[in-house]
Amino acid sequence: MPRSRSLRPARLSSSDLFRLGGSGLRARPLRAVLSALGIAIGIAAMVSVVGIGTSSQAALDRALAALGTNMLTVSPGNTMFGDAATLPDEALPMIKRIGPVTDATAVGTISDTPVYRSDKIPAGETGGLSLQAAQLDLLTTVGATVAHGTWLNAATAAYPAVVLGADAARRLGDVPSVYIGGRWYRVVGVLDRVPLAPELDNAVLIGWKAAQTYLAFDGHATTVYTRSIESQVENVRAVLAATANPENPDQVKVSKPSEALAPKRAATTAYNALLLGLGAVALLVGGIGVANTMVISVLERRAEIGLRRSLGATRGNIRTQFVAESLLLSALGGVGGVLGGLAVTALYATSRSWPTVVPNWVILGGLAATLLIGAVAGLYPALRAARLSPTEALATA
Repeated sequence: MPRSRSLRPARLSSSDLFRLGGSGLRARPLRAVLSALGIAIGIAAMVSVVGIGTSSQAALDRALAALGTNMLTVSPGNTMFGDAATLPDEALPMIKRIGPVTDATAVGTISDTPVYRSDKIPAGETGGLSLQAAQLDLLTTVGATVAHGTWLNAATAAYPAVVLGADAARRLGDVPSVYIGGRWYRVVGVLDRVPLAPELDNAVLIGWKAAQTYLAFDGHATTVYTRSIESQVENVRAVLAATANPENPDQVKVSKPSEALAPKRAATTAYNALLLGLGAVALLVGGIGVANTMVISVLERRAEIGLRRSLGATRGNIRTQFVAESLLLSALGGVGGVLGGLAVTALYATSRSWPTVVPNWVILGGLAATLLIGAVAGLYPALRAARLSPTEALATA
């Protein structure tokens, strides 16, 4: 006689498993939609709370950045004999090589060269204006803007053209040209006030090459402006003097970091703690909603569970079915919640003129946490359903 084979329960494939879970949700569409909506609201609350918080933080950071929290200046000090020192020609290129330094530019004072609005002005009436040779990237580094006209470019920086600071323009008046060193220089632009570098408000700025060509400028920078990665500002300051003048670092003066740096870091830490706490509460609410839905589903579907068990479904089949339903329900709510949270964040941030910032970890973490919560929340109902015997399930249905 042929040897009898032991009967083994059939195993469901992944596609069959999620098809079965989907059929359970389609059988009660209204409950599934309302449950997914509850999860979506929880996830949307988490994403929007974190997104609005990070957008607000970005706006705060932008406002504090306007105070120069990551800007340092380098200027020559004095020699050991008390004479004025100079920065080496290589100071600016060397400073740009410092890893955390993101921007660096320079101006150079052109001494004993007054600026006049007319060649008829007496020599002694200079108006106290300073003449500065400027690098082309000065505006972006110090956060300056042009009130009207244009800033120097590669062409105008090599020819007799100047840009006036806000106070310099007010003192000189609305003039098309200024008289410097026996030559007329075309005024091509006027700057707004520069809060981070107020010394530029009273300056007449000329291109570096033009200053060397027409005014015998020696090419030595008198002020180097630097921007650094904010977390590395103190470290950058520690090496600036030695980098700018390796032979005589004691002859270099470096400014202190802005006093707004410490409050900005404290605000960032407080924001992060607040956002994590609110996000955790929102996820907990979503998880409770999933668990509640699945428990009620088990109670309502005792007859179905008993019938499937009597037809040969194993306890493992029942467990995986309810976990699959829970995962599908959570995934639907999670995707909808993330999209809703993004929309709310964008609308609110736009209405307040904030940058819209939603961290990637919130989106990915929200989806991952939703699936995890769905699995955990559906596990107890799944185990409870699997423990029901066929007769018990059919008798109490």
